[in-house]
Amino acid sequence: MPACKDPVDRKLMAPQLNYASEHAFKAILTSLPKPGGGEFGKFYSLPALNDPRIDRLPYSVRILLESAIRNCDNFQVTKDDVEKIIDWENTSAKQVEIPFKPARVLLHDYTGVPAVVDLASMRDAMKNLGNDPNKINPLVPVDFVVDHSVQVNVTRSENAVQANMELEFQRNKERFAFIKWGSSVFRNMLVVPPGSGILHQVNLEYLGRVVFNNDGILFPDSVVGTDSHTTMIDGLGVAGWGVGGIEAEAAMLGQSMSMVLPGVVGFRLSGKLQDGVTATDLVLTLTQMLRNHGVVGKFVEFYGEGVVELSLADRATIANMSPEYGATMGFFPVDHVTLQYLNLTGRSDETVSMIEAYLRENKMFVDYNQPQQERAYTSYLQLDLADVEPCISGPKRPHDRVSLKEMKADWQACLDNKLGFKGFAVPKKEQNKVSKFTFQGRPDELKHGSVVIAAITSCTNTSNPSVMLGAALVAKKACELGLEVKPWVKTSLAPGSGVVTKYLLKSGLQKYLNQQGFNIVGYGCTTCIGNSGELDESIASAISENDIVAAAVLSGNRNFEGRVHPLTRANYLASPPLVVAYALAGTVDIDFEKEPIGTGKDGKSVYFREIWPSNEEIAEVAQSSVLPDMFKSAYVAIRKGNPMWNQLDVPASTLYSWDPNSTYIHEPPYFKNMTVEPPGPHEVKDAYCLLNFGDSITTDHISPAGSIHKDSPAAKFLLQHGVDRRDFNTYGSRRGNDEVMARGAFANIRIVNKLLKGEVGPKTIHIPTGDKLNVYDVAMRYKDAGQDTIILAGADYGSGSSRDWAAKGPMLLGVKAVIAKSFERIHRSNLVGLGIIPLCFKPEEDADTLGLTGHERYTIELPSKIHEIRPGQDVTVTTDVGKSFTCTARFDTKVELEYFNHGGILPFVIRNLS
Repeated sequence: MPACKDPVDRKLMAPQLNYASEHAFKAILTSLPKPGGGEFGKFYSLPALNDPRIDRLPYSVRILLESAIRNCDNFQVTKDDVEKIIDWENTSAKQVEIPFKPARVLLHDYTGVPAVVDLASMRDAMKNLGNDPNKINPLVPVDFVVDHSVQVNVTRSENAVQANMELEFQRNKERFAFIKWGSSVFRNMLVVPPGSGILHQVNLEYLGRVVFNNDGILFPDSVVGTDSHTTMIDGLGVAGWGVGGIEAEAAMLGQSMSMVLPGVVGFRLSGKLQDGVTATDLVLTLTQMLRNHGVVGKFVEFYGEGVVELSLADRATIANMSPEYGATMGFFPVDHVTLQYLNLTGRSDETVSMIEAYLRENKMFVDYNQPQQERAYTSYLQLDLADVEPCISGPKRPHDRVSLKEMKADWQACLDNKLGFKGFAVPKKEQNKVSKFTFQGRPDELKHGSVVIAAITSCTNTSNPSVMLGAALVAKKACELGLEVKPWVKTSLAPGSGVVTKYLLKSGLQKYLNQQGFNIVGYGCTTCIGNSGELDESIASAISENDIVAAAVLSGNRNFEGRVHPLTRANYLASPPLVVAYALAGTVDIDFEKEPIGTGKDGKSVYFREIWPSNEEIAEVAQSSVLPDMFKSAYVAIRKGNPMWNQLDVPASTLYSWDPNSTYIHEPPYFKNMTVEPPGPHEVKDAYCLLNFGDSITTDHISPAGSIHKDSPAAKFLLQHGVDRRDFNTYGSRRGNDEVMARGAFANIRIVNKLLKGEVGPKTIHIPTGDKLNVYDVAMRYKDAGQDTIILAGADYGSGSSRDWAAKGPMLLGVKAVIAKSFERIHRSNLVGLGIIPLCFKPEEDADTLGLTGHERYTIELPSKIHEIRPGQDVTVTTDVGKSFTCTARFDTKVELEYFNHGGILPFVIRNLS
């Protein structure tokens, strides 16, 4: 059986919508003629509304408007909702709520497996309530790309791709069979099998429709995905962003998504990038600017003459990192550059012609050859591209940009600074420490800042031919000059699709990457999500026994502490060419302008400028090497699948047969004992504080994706169930098992809990006894005693990847509320979706200013009837020590209150379908 069909041709995969004659906006349903006669289809025409307010709307808001008009049934979507969007200039500042129905949903296996587990469990719940379980079925296309399970186990080998894939299938056979079962029993689910590429690059090159044609009705493509970097598709002019797994499941089942009508930041780009400056340098600069401006919960829309100077791949790089700068979207409207990219990537001429005709007619196309009509934005930013300079970001956050020329000084400051995002608190006398070791019989040494991982990874950059070919040219120049990466640096190249391999081979440059150790290791997310594999034991010992601050340099989008590898405390984001340069240097403690990168074959010093390619060199290679047929042939291969995937046998039953002994797929407890009537709001009374956090606690802290530590509660559980340590796999791979994931909650070895008074690690204090135990063990003590728990946190709680397990885990631990200074957008929504109360301290207040230690007991005074609770209302929190304070309840919409009333979004959906 072929792995998947062509997404553009899948009529069954288009949203199942009712375009009945009584449609509220049937008067503006307009024909779109073909140039040679006939019609492409019909569409809901925004110009036909004859409303001058529409001309001033940002392009991104026009997509929301079209969706509301097309889906207007005066039930889920009303005429009032349409008016709110048309009046965006006035309503966006008022936090008004609107419904949105995306055209499709995007999943990867880390989040897709638990989503399919939930859908399978919901079918059981429907049956138990006496209803038809087959009502649980996706009603919109679901594109499921299996890309998060490959690990960098084998490197520096011509056989690395095959060897790593074989290991991937050995570890994940049960999970993959479950995914294949889901694709066979749930309608509208396309699966792109392992070894095909990274979902966002596959989405960009293959899955993205730009404009749908559903039974003759044309409308813009839009997508929500269970990965925060779904925003990469915004670079193609497709509105897309990340949501929690539970929100995605509701969208699959035909529920409209409730969202606050966002403000839109207009970002004007001018000028052109200087020679030697990459798209990665640009996106790291923009990330810092937008973080400082404050764009959480907003769209960012790019415009201006500088946009024309950016390739589609450059735009996609910028859009990809929207979560890092905090925006819901980083949007580039469709223009001529978009159309050229669609042609390059093998979309048919007729499809591209239809896309252009529709978007022009519906005022959604930007033609920079014509005068631009002024659009309204909430606020404005601007950047001259000529001002961007080479840079990297780190050592612990994506928005901590460091100019390349200042890197050596910044590294020294990080060693000196107190422990924090920009500090390691290494005493002066320890800063020149040398750790000697032997690797493959050769003596060598590590110092603070030594690069032990150098990874060209992540869709952020591997989708961009200019930086990939730039990296290859750096490797070529280095080879010619006699430079060589030290053999103990763990080098890897994980392209986002097979197209990258094709143009690297066509250009003749892959052999130089191979010579420097950057052999292709697989097609999927690797180091960027913590699938970096083990370091050689001699390196690991040299780091841990001497407390070395070792470095990883990667072309990814996330570098949070503990994410890339447990032993790399310094992690820097850099362009692929810079990854190769730092691998050659072997350290981040270097000034590339003044110090040599190494010694060449003639004994002379070689400097950075000698190996750095010009933009002209890169463009010349790209012109001759990146060809449309490469995209067509790569995705023909995907549709055929691969032998290991095609050989998986799956049962045909529509209800899943749960194996109670499985440590990968387990029936979750969410719907057990579910009643027909909703339970109503839950009280929080005399709750203990399970954890007390500062700022920037990420989803990597809350629900790690990487390796399972040998001493963790999850490891003990797996050992008790007969799993050898070598077969633990990762937390991400075991997200289909709630027993493992509940034990993995807050298991990050770098987590800082104020209850531990400076100690770092995944433990906490059981307040009644003072015992210090693993977080899971303390939570179970409270749960067994029937005692509620809450979490105290600082700003940006839940930033990072859109992991539903970062909410599911705390819920299974018994956490009833999180009180924070602020929340990341998706995580706050996930908490609500699981029935956990998100509360925000008032401005200028937090646990420290209020004198809260976390040793108090907390009562949250919420009304007992849901109709008495309002979105965003004030709530009083009292403690057993006499302190009380007021918080804002972060139920942002009335629909979210309904979810809370039902005990979560999925019980709400089940009851509505029953």
